[in-house]
Parts: sequence; C-alpha cells; structure tokens
Amino acid sequence: MIANDPYAELERRFGRMSAVNRAGAILNWDRSTMMPQGASEDRADQLATLSVVAHEMMVAPDMPELLSRAEEGKGALDRWRAANLREMRHNWVHENALPADLVEARTRASSACEMAWREARKNDDFKALLPTLTEVVNVTLRVGEAKAAALGVPLYDALLDEFEPGGRCARIDALFAELKSFLPGMLGQVMERQAGKGPILPLDGPFPVEAQTRLGLEMLHTIGFDFTHGRLDVSAHPFTGGTADDTRITTRYDEDDFARALMGVLHECGHALYEAGLPRDWRRQPVGNARGMVLHESQSLLMEMQACRDRAFIDFAAPRMRAAFGRSGPAWEAGNVHRLYTAVKPGFIRVDADEVTYPLHIMLRYRLERAVLGGDLKLADLPGAWNDGMKELLGIVPPTDTVGCLQDIHWPDGSWGYFPTYTLGALAAAQIFAAAKEASPGLLASIGKGDFAPLLIWLRTNIHGKGSVAGTDEILTEATGAALGTAAFKAHLESRYLSA
Repeated sequence: MIANDPYAELERRFGRMSAVNRAGAILNWDRSTMMPQGASEDRADQLATLSVVAHEMMVAPDMPELLSRAEEGKGALDRWRAANLREMRHNWVHENALPADLVEARTRASSACEMAWREARKNDDFKALLPTLTEVVNVTLRVGEAKAAALGVPLYDALLDEFEPGGRCARIDALFAELKSFLPGMLGQVMERQAGKGPILPLDGPFPVEAQTRLGLEMLHTIGFDFTHGRLDVSAHPFTGGTADDTRITTRYDEDDFARALMGVLHECGHALYEAGLPRDWRRQPVGNARGMVLHESQSLLMEMQACRDRAFIDFAAPRMRAAFGRSGPAWEAGNVHRLYTAVKPGFIRVDADEVTYPLHIMLRYRLERAVLGGDLKLADLPGAWNDGMKELLGIVPPTDTVGCLQDIHWPDGSWGYFPTYTLGALAAAQIFAAAKEASPGLLASIGKGDFAPLLIWLRTNIHGKGSVAGTDEILTEATGAALGTAAFKAHLESRYLSA
C-alpha cells in the first residue's frame, strides 16, 4: 500500500536505512581497530548482511512510485525537504543500479582484501595481495558498469560520483592540468629557498607512544573535539569512522617521529568536526549527510595544513610539545618547529607529504586507478608503474612496495574513485580558510592563543551546517565567493613558502 504522504513515508524509510548504515559504520571502525584477527570472516558476514538489508530497503518495489509521487508535490516542500528529496533520488539511482548479490559481493571482497592488505603491507609482499585485490577490481568494474548505465556517464565518473556527487573526470583533468602547470616549478623554487636558510635542527627522540597520545589528546581538546561523542584509537591506516554523534578517529604512532601521529590526529579531527557539525535536525536523512568527499577532505586539510601548520598555531603548540616530551633547546623553539612542519621535500608516503608535493601523489594514484579500471594497466604491473610514476612526478623511487603501492588502504577496501577528492579538498581548504580569515580578521591571533572557537563557529555556519542542502560548488560559492578552483591554493603556497 502506498502512503498518503509519500514524502513523509520516504523520510521514515530513509531514517531506518540510516540506522542500519550507522551500525555498519561502527562495525567497520571496530574491524580496523579492536577486532581480533580471527573474527574477520564473521565480521565480513555481518557487514555484508547489513549492506544487503539496507540495499533491499532502498530498492523496495514501491520505492520508484513513492519517489515519483513525492517529486510531483515538491513545489510545496521547503528548501531542506526539497534538497532531501533530491538526495533520496540520487541515492536510489546508485543503489537501484546494483543487484543484491553484487552489493554483497562488493562488501565481502573489500573486507577480505583489507585484511590481506594488512599482512601484505607488513611483509612487503604485493604478490600476496594480488588474488584478493583482483577480486576487488573485478567487483568494482561490475559496480562501475552498472552505475554508469544508470547515471549515463563513463565508468570512472560513476565510481567518482559515489564519493563526490556530480564529480566528473573532465573537471578533475582541467584542475589537475592547472596544478601541474605551476607545481613542479614551484617545488624547485621552494626547496632552493628553504635550503638557503640552512639546515633544520632535528627533534631528538625517541618519543614514547604514551607521551604522543597525551599530546594528541590535548590538541584535540584545544581544537574542539568532543570526547563525549567520540574517541581516539590506533589503526594501520589513520581514518575517521563512526557517526555524527559518535565520531571515531584513529592514528598510528612512530616513536622516531611524533609529527606523523600528531598531524594525523589533527587531520582526522577536521573530518570529525565536520561530521559533528552536520545539521542536527537532518542527520538521519540524506540531506543531513556530508556533501561529499571534496568538502570532507577540505575540512581535514584545512585543520592539518592551513591552520595547524601556520606559525600562529606552532607558537601555541611548541611549548606543549616540549612539555609532553621533556625537551628543551634551540631545536624545540617555535621557529625551528615551524620550519620542520613546513619543510618541503619529495617523500614516499602520501599521508606524510607536504602541501607542495601532496597533489603529485594524488595525480599518480588518479592516473593509475584510471589505467587499471580502463584495462590499460594489469594489476601485476602496478608496482612497476607506481615506481615509474614516482620517479617522473617526484624524482624518487620507493625502495619497497610497503612505501610504494601498498601504502594506502583505499584500493584494497574498494574505494576506487576516491583519491582525486584529496587534492580537490586541498583546493577547497585554501578557499575556505582564506574566506574565514577575511570574515574574521583576528582569526590567526585566536588560533595563536589556542582558541579555535572563531574558526569553528564560522565553519559550522558556512560549511558544516549546510549538510547536503546544496552542491559543493554552490556551498563554496556562498562561503567563499567562488566555485572550486586553483587560485586560492596557489596564492596560499606562494604566501607560505615563497614570500616569508
């Protein structure tokens, strides 16, 4: 029986689907943090079952009629409900494109491959990953083909659309071409300029994990992370999971370099703050979800790169770093710490990369995943192609696959089409932070005192609280005065690295 109020019935159903998906999010977090290894097969079954349950709810036989009837009356809906209905249709198109057995196969394949990746990465054994990664790619191709047909777009665009609604290769290619036109030359200029300032004093380790954890927790409190609605844990690859009311962030520790964990914590905190700031009245509905991964990555990179590598924040943080590790001396003064945190040099690991080289890491992954999905690169040849690309773009060759093509979790866990959103997020972060500083001239002075409230208030109003009420470009235009572009990012790099 079709409900008398089709829109209200849709809200009820999507609220129930949201609950199923939120439960899956916590199970996913547990799988990567606390779950005993021997439970992996059972957890894969649980997650696959939940994904099928949510899928079957979405593709119920009467869902097309409910959506059509609600759309007939959308003129009577306010802005948020109209946007919610639009997002419902978008979600339904994606889900309806897939049969239930493919949904289950996708979840099982990614679960198995993620567990295999952990061992392969630890043992520097890409060949051991090939069987499960091949299955992930095969399933991804089936998913991409089905969604491409439903959306009327090429396969890669269909996969990208899962992470960034409306995202298309043509736009990415144009933006990446603009970046490539100035980044290699800028990289040489920055490295030459930094070398002329003399060597950076190293910070003397080791740095016990316990002390790193305390420092990370202190910085999270400072920025505004709510521990009554979230927690910090350890995982093989840093990530943010959970739900808007229960944000779970992770990092990984290196006793020789505490910056890796700390900057990972600050990065994931940006994601968590975005989730926590989503519109409370709508967070059980599609319109209350994050707009897409471009804005999501903008929030993590804004916090880690724009705000927390600024000299104002380092002036605040350096004394707390000294206290955390019981250190003193010239190396631990704010000026040297700032130079350390803004040092530019090609490296192997994406998550440790500086702002200038980071987009080059993403360009490589974008190129490779399109080649694999397009049939132009065999998975067995991925390590060699990766190393060739690193040499071309960054001038270095990874000594092992662990610091090469095995370093990221995204391909094993099925996130094909995700990588471009990192660099698009960096572009958005530069625009957003510039707009926030213009709107609040005392913003950096507040951050220098450890007061992130002015920044967080501005973000909650202009970015977080918008949810998915509008598209990425519309939200950016309202907040910054321009759609996504490279100008603010270029200006930021020139200001930070070539003018000081």
